[in-house]
Amino acid sequence: MALVGCDGSGKSTLARDLVSLLDRQAPTKSMYLGLGTGDLGRRIGELPLIGALAERYLSGKARKAHDGPAKRLPGLVTALAMYGLSLARLRRFRKVLDYRRHGVQVITDRYPQAEVSGSFDGPGLSWTRKGSALVERLASRERALYAGMSAWRPTVVIRLNVDVDTALARKSDHQRDMLEKKIAVVPTLDFAGAYIVDVDATRPYREVLETVLAVLRRHGLNA
Repeated sequence: MALVGCDGSGKSTLARDLVSLLDRQAPTKSMYLGLGTGDLGRRIGELPLIGALAERYLSGKARKAHDGPAKRLPGLVTALAMYGLSLARLRRFRKVLDYRRHGVQVITDRYPQAEVSGSFDGPGLSWTRKGSALVERLASRERALYAGMSAWRPTVVIRLNVDVDTALARKSDHQRDMLEKKIAVVPTLDFAGAYIVDVDATRPYREVLETVLAVLRRHGLNA
């Protein structure tokens, strides 16, 4: 089962609690399938002396890389870093498949998609942009990685929906415009035709948890 939604929708908390409950009935694991770049940037920003400057530099690089499709692909160093993050995601995804082969239920926090590039758990390098020949080749290879991952459809996708004010209240260190973009994009993703259940994640957490557990029971998971 995949949990998707904007930052602040409760994915990580829900994944942790679902594993705690489901593991009593059958072996259950959780797997984070995001990149973790936001948390990494915030940890860098906390470093003494150079932290703030380094965080601003990395944030600027990320914004340029994720701008509209009319922009050019980033330089080779940035592109290699983004490709490396995608390879790390692929390794974690393969671990998910290994769990399933051994009969373990898996709850994923996020899920890779190949529909939209530039964040949103899709390829970081937009295959529609122009750049150096080497970076364009990296973008093509990265797209193939995501096409392969997204071809594996989860049993069910739980789409946790929140408004931007709720998300910002829960993630006060995030930027409003980035949250608004994620809230706008997430409903457009179909995860290769997977069965998707929308859940209002602005409700009290206990209600959200019970709703998701009921969905899992209907789809044959040991909940």
